[in-house]
Parts: sequence; structure tokens; C-alpha cells
Amino acid sequence: MTTSLAVIELPQLALAFIPVLVVLFIQYIWLIPQKRTVHSVIRMLVQLLLVGFFLSYIFEISSAYLVLILLLIMVLFSSWIALNNIDGPKLVLFQKAFFAIALSGGFTLLVITQGVLQVSPWYHPQTLIPLAGMVFASSMNSVSLSGERFYAELANKSRYEQARNTAFQASMIPNVNALLAVGIVSLPGMMTGQILSGVSPFIAARYQIMVMCMIFASAGISSAYFLYLAKPKLKPKEIEA
Repeated sequence: MTTSLAVIELPQLALAFIPVLVVLFIQYIWLIPQKRTVHSVIRMLVQLLLVGFFLSYIFEISSAYLVLILLLIMVLFSSWIALNNIDGPKLVLFQKAFFAIALSGGFTLLVITQGVLQVSPWYHPQTLIPLAGMVFASSMNSVSLSGERFYAELANKSRYEQARNTAFQASMIPNVNALLAVGIVSLPGMMTGQILSGVSPFIAARYQIMVMCMIFASAGISSAYFLYLAKPKLKPKEIEA
């Protein structure tokens, strides 16, 4: 199999927005506010075009310092975005989310890049940055789901252990469902991309197994650590009681 992906020209890329316009039209005739959807689409377009230009520069330079700076930026943004659905003091929650995502993401990336792929040099941007994006996104979603459910359970007077376990299970539902559906219901992004570019499906499947383990682990570890950091501190009177 030697076929390769065709280069998508801008006029062809514009056709991809036709189904998006269909969704916007549905929102319009159903009188559903469109502002957030339009904003999201425009932001996605601008962000991806900018990151494509920026990554081309990083790949060409291949600097360990630039890669580390980019990873730090990814963690900072993912930590802040994870708090969108969580009520509470943002600065305190941000610190907890940052440590949870950084720890889980760093550990998972270390195992995958140095253990599984044995990347050399360790900061190889073409490998590290795409994998880091998947890891941090998984951790971000998991922290967001676990945090929202955890504080909702505490508001309902649940004990910490019960709220923690409920929140952890809720945060892992998307990842568990993804494990159950992969290969039967869906062919995830990495596997699909490799198959489209001409890679053997058997090799693509191995990479996808690696990615699924990576995403599942980063989500679970980040969620667990965030919930550990979020444990309420007992006041002296509560300890005596």
C-alpha cells in the first residue's frame, strides 16, 4: 500500500464547512442561539491555521527549549479551560488542575515516548507535541468532568469518599465508552489518519492501542490526583467531632 494523502487546497477545504452551515441553519430555524457556535467555529479555524504555521517553525528549529515552552503553554491553557464548568475560587482550582494535568501528562508522555516509542532525541517535536496534545486534552476533559461532579456531590452533602468515587466514575465514562467502541463503532483519529496515508492497518492498530492506553491512563490519573487535591480540609471542630 503506497498511496498517500492528497493535499487539501483551500477551495476544497471550504467545502468542509457545508455540513457546518447545515447545523447553523437548524439552530436558526429552531430559534436556538447561534453566537456560541459561530464563535467556536471561527476560533477553531483561526487557532488551527495559526498552530499549523507555528508548528512548522518549531519542527524546523527542533529546539528542546521551544518544545518545553509549548508544553507548558498547553498545560496552562488546558488547566484553565478545565475550570469552565466548575464553580469555586478559580485561582485555587487552577493550581489543582495544573498539578493534576502536568503530573499525569508528564508521566504518561514519559512512558509512551521513552518506553514504547523510544523517541530520540526525547524532545522530537513531530512526535512529542501531537502526543502531548492528546494527553493534555484527555486530562483536561477528565478534570473538568470530575470537578463538576465532585463539587455537585459535595453541595448535596455527600461524604468526601462518596463524592470522590462518584466523580471519578463519571469522569471516566467517555474513556471507557471509547475503549468499548474502538474498532467496532469507530476508527479513531490516529488510526484513520495512518490508514488514509497508506500505513498497514495492522501497524495502525498497534499505534491506536498505544494511544487508547495513553488517553485512558492520563484521564484516570489526572482525575484521581485532582480529586485528591480537592479534598476539603477539616476544621478543628470537625476533627474533634
